[in-house]
Amino acid sequence: MQVKIVNKSKNELPAYSTLFSAGMDLRASLEEPVTLKPLERTLVPTGLFIELPQGYEAQVRPRSGLALKKGVTVLNTPGTIDADYRGEIGVILINLSQENFVIENGERICQMVIAAHETVEWNLVEVLEESERGAGGFGHTGKK
Repeated sequence: MQVKIVNKSKNELPAYSTLFSAGMDLRASLEEPVTLKPLERTLVPTGLFIELPQGYEAQVRPRSGLALKKGVTVLNTPGTIDADYRGEIGVILINLSQENFVIENGERICQMVIAAHETVEWNLVEVLEESERGAGGFGHTGKK
C-alpha cells in the first residue's frame, strides 16, 4: 500500500525495523529538548502529515522499551488517526516514572500501525441472539 506523507521534520521517514514488524517508530520533531516531569503529559509534534486511503486508520501505540525502561507511554493509547485527518501527527506522552524524562529531537517516542477498519451500519433490533457466554463480562471467562 502506498500512503502520501509530508515530512516537515528533520528526521527520516517512519520505517519498519524488521521484515515482520507491524509498527513503525515515530520520532519527536523538536527545536529544543522538552523535559517531561513525573506524572506530567505533553503533546509531542512529529512533523509528519499523512493521507490514508478510505477504510484505513493509523494507530499510535507506546514503544514497549520506552515504557519499561523509562516509564513513558502514550496517554490515549491507541490513538487513532482517521483517513480524513490532514493535520500534523502529535503524540500525547505521559511520564509515569518518578524521574524527569528529556525528549530530544529525533527521539523514537511511539510506534504507528496502519490498519484496515470497517464502517458499521446499525441494525436496530429488540432482542439479540443467545450465545454460550451470554451477558457475562469483566473476568467472567476466567472462572471455571
